Amino acid sequence: MDSPRLVASDIDGTLLGPLERVTDRTVRVIARVVAAGTPFVLVSGRPPRWIPPVSDSAGLNGYAVCANGAIIYDISSGYVVSAHQLDPVRLHDVTHTLEKALPGMAVATERVVVGGPHLEAPYAAERGYSNPWGDSVDELTIAPRGEVLGHPAVKLLVRHESMTSAEMLLAARELLGNSVDVTYSTGLGLLEISAPGVTKAKGLAEVAEIEGVPQSAVIAFGDMPNDIEMLRWAGHGVAMANAHADVKAAADEITAPNSEDGVALVLERWF
Repeated sequence: MDSPRLVASDIDGTLLGPLERVTDRTVRVIARVVAAGTPFVLVSGRPPRWIPPVSDSAGLNGYAVCANGAIIYDISSGYVVSAHQLDPVRLHDVTHTLEKALPGMAVATERVVVGGPHLEAPYAAERGYSNPWGDSVDELTIAPRGEVLGHPAVKLLVRHESMTSAEMLLAARELLGNSVDVTYSTGLGLLEISAPGVTKAKGLAEVAEIEGVPQSAVIAFGDMPNDIEMLRWAGHGVAMANAHADVKAAADEITAPNSEDGVALVLERWF
């Protein structure tokens, strides 16, 4: 492609190296991207509160797409610009349906306030839910399932510690069809469920429209199944060498792994 007019990158397993930091080489190329007037957009399954440590180290203050496309987040203000949410009725229906095929599962939800900063307690989980990435006590509320599902949420998280995420996904798609969007960003028995049609591609398309950049001029990087729609949507989709096989199949190009600055390696062609 010609020089990209918008760069979009997943965070974990893509922009971050194995030590969970942005390397000096990647920071330098991001600085050149931004200096050229090209937006660099973080596109992640992460909630907004997990974005600042990455954006600060990378020197970014524009938009981030969070919760697999459900949230547009303004890094500089710390405010949520827009959100696509699941209502409590759908949260209850989806949970009830999934429990038939995934007995023993536990659920959690992510919540936001549009037009405002982070909620003090944005993350609620029922007892028995275990986050593969760990939880900070100041961001997690343990509550009965009815309370967890009783408020609008941008993401429903379904955890089953004795299954893989791929196994869970097969069961979920058969039962839920297109009623919601289901994906995963780790293989450790965790499904991430959003409103129907909400993917990283949708969130990125919304940011590209805000920035006035056509789809054909967007380059995107990713490594896990929740990145597939984004890589297919972008004018040029790049999978990491460490990516899931399905992600590689969806990409236009495969770069070096995140342990070898794969994102920087591609961007250095133009910046």
